[in-house]
Formats: sequence, C-alpha cells, structure tokens
Amino acid sequence: MFAHAGLLLAGLTLTSARPPQQALTNNDNLHHNNHHNHQPPSIPGFVALGDSYSAGIGTPIPGPKENNCRQGTGAYPFLLAADLNLLPNPNSTSPTTNTTTPFQWLSCTGSLTTDLLSTSNPNSPSQIDTIALSPVPPAFATLSIGGNDLGFFDVLNACIFRFYSFYSGTCASALAASEAALLAPDFDLRLLLVLRETLDKVQWEKHPRFTITVTGYAKFFNAETEECDGVSLGVWWGGAGVVRGPKLTKEVRGRMNGLVERVNAKIRRTVEGVNGGFAGMERVVFVDYDKEFEGHRFCEEGVKEPDYGREETWFFLPGGGDSGEGGRPPDGNGTEVALGERDGWLEEGSELVDVEKCLERAERGGDWGERALCYMAVVKSRWPNERLVGEDLTQRLPWEEVGTTSWRAPTYYGKTFHPRSKGHEAIRDNVYEVWRQHGIKLGPRQ
Repeated sequence: MFAHAGLLLAGLTLTSARPPQQALTNNDNLHHNNHHNHQPPSIPGFVALGDSYSAGIGTPIPGPKENNCRQGTGAYPFLLAADLNLLPNPNSTSPTTNTTTPFQWLSCTGSLTTDLLSTSNPNSPSQIDTIALSPVPPAFATLSIGGNDLGFFDVLNACIFRFYSFYSGTCASALAASEAALLAPDFDLRLLLVLRETLDKVQWEKHPRFTITVTGYAKFFNAETEECDGVSLGVWWGGAGVVRGPKLTKEVRGRMNGLVERVNAKIRRTVEGVNGGFAGMERVVFVDYDKEFEGHRFCEEGVKEPDYGREETWFFLPGGGDSGEGGRPPDGNGTEVALGERDGWLEEGSELVDVEKCLERAERGGDWGERALCYMAVVKSRWPNERLVGEDLTQRLPWEEVGTTSWRAPTYYGKTFHPRSKGHEAIRDNVYEVWRQHGIKLGPRQ
C-alpha cells in the first residue's frame, strides 16, 4: 500500500450532515433569480430542511468558500427566500446565525431522516432541533428527504459510476436492496416522525396556517431512447481509451426511473397520512415536480451522452458546469479539465482522505461526494495502476513532496445527478403552482 495514498479534498469538508454553523451573509447571486416585480406578501420567515436536493449542491456557493453542507444559491429554497425578501442584508455589520435569520437554511448534503429527527444531545442538534421559535415561528417549511435513506447512491455507484471498482457490487443487487428498503415500513415511520416533530416544534396548534411543503425527486433518464444503450459513465479507464463501466441500457434506466417513481409515491402516501390526522386540515403538501423534467433528463431523443454542453439537461454530469456555464469533459491525458474543476482547491495543509478510516464514516452518512472520494481513494491505494477518467498524474500541488503518492480527485462527483440551477427554478415554479392549487397564500405569484 502506498505510504500517502489518499485524496485531497477539493472544497469538501468531511463533517456529519448537520446544519451549517455559519449564516448566509451575502446574496451576490440573487439579482438574476429574484425577477418578480411586484411586492411579495409579508412573511416572517421560513425554514428549509432536508438533503442535498434542498441544499442545492453544485449551484453557485453563497460565499467565498463552500460550507460544510455544500449549499448553493441555485437551490429552490434559496430562490423562494429571494422571492420573499427573506435573505440577510449582505451589508449588515452585525453577523447573523442560522437560528435568527428569517430564512433558516438547515438543508444539508448527506442528510438522512435520522439527521432531521430530534436528538437528546445538545452538542449535536438535529435540523429540527435547530428550528428557532423566537421571536416569530416560521410561516412554513420546505423538506426534501429520502433519497439517501433508500440507497440512491448505492444504485448510482453500482449501476453507473463504479467508484468502488470491483467492490461496487452488481447493479441488480443495488436495485434489489433499494426496492426492499422501499417495501419495508422503516422509512415511512421515520418520515412520519420528521413531519410530526416539525409540526410540534413550531407549535402547530398555535399557528393554524403553518404548512410543510415536501418535494419529491425527478427521474434521471428518458428510458425509451436507444442512443444510450452503449454508453457508460464509469469513472475508471479500461484500457485503449475505453471507459470501464456498466452501459446505460433501457432496462437499467427503466428500473432506476421506477425506483424514483416509487419513492415519490411513498412520500405522497405518508403526507396524506399525516393530513388525515388533522381532520381535513392540510398541514403538509407534496410537490411532485417530476413532470417538469420531461425533455430535460439524460438520454433524451437525439442526445449523445455525455453531452456536457447541453443546456436543456437539468441534472449535473461528472465535471459538467451549472446551467449557463457549459462545460468540457475531462480527457484521459489530463490536458483538459471540466469547467471549474480547479476552483476551490484547499490551501496548504488540507487533509487527505484516510483510506484506513474513511469507509466506516462515509458509509454511515449519506454524502455522495464523501463516499465517492473514499471509494476511489481505497481503490487507488490497493491498485495504484488504476486510473480515473480525467486524472492528471503529472499535476502536483506546490507543497506536495516529490515521490509521494498523494493525489487529487475532483469532488464534482458529489453533485452528479443532482438538479442544476434550471432544474431548481422549475422546482420553485412547481412549488408555487401547488401552493396556488391548495390555496396557500405564500409567494409573490399568489
């Protein structure tokens, strides 16, 4: 084993999926998002809960450095807060915290339902524990949760990327495990507890208009086209310039889409069950925005994947840019890197992934980027001749010693298959439409 085998963390802090400790202190990226001219209603504030889909991983970061929850200002909760004029003043001389700002952005990449549920440990509060009750409770909450509980990453690893190479298992076994988790009652119970604990935290009986808006997930693929049947998005070279990895066949795409559909159906049923306990009052609404992604998935008709320049794809590709940024695929010689890959390298002294210790932590949490980095580091430590697509073996940081085997891998795999900014805008718009349908008087479009 190499003496210094590991991955240098590029913009990724290995922390548990807890709310970020720093407040959002600038809104430089707002002006193109808050495009409504009429005055929004007066809303005291709201809280955003959930996972990476609510954190907006991959979209522009809300400051000079990515925070520990990998939040991005393209996230649909951030867009809602911008529309409602709930963002903190970037020119304020007094710092704010997540527990005092009108917009409590507690969504955190890697979160499981257990990261939201209340805990008895005051030194490690959950997202629900962090909800502020003073001075005014939030008017509503948004929530995205479930993908990490039900094994989305395991399916993407085994069926698409193979980060863990030979150890990744089979696509069939990963899909079977996720489907079994969907059939088990555990997730339903935890989601039910999350919704009820959130309502209790804001003292719902005193605030009859408080609602929770739960968002689902979107299917990743057009499963009917033939263009992707021979395409692989695997991360390792197989020799002779061929990417080693599973093919995106119709069968694989169809089963992965079916998994998303069943997740959404399960979330919908849980939401309906909670509302059933409130004698006809809708305390929770479900936003199934999947239909908005029609025509914007991977493997659409006439698209040759991976198409890094296609603006109408609303999910991130490995190394691809955000909406409006474009992007280039990295090549096998390292002569080209994906747009933004060198942005955000950590400073001298940044830690490397410890291949002896990272597995337990990574597999216990739900952060896709952390797991991908750990898996790739372990593979490199055991098989040093293995080579990542786009890896530049000659590139070295100034403080790295000649002869060491520490190396860097991009953290952009953590954002892969998450919505780009255009996708989040579509989710926001669908939230407004569902509010209108349910008579919820929130947002400037009411």
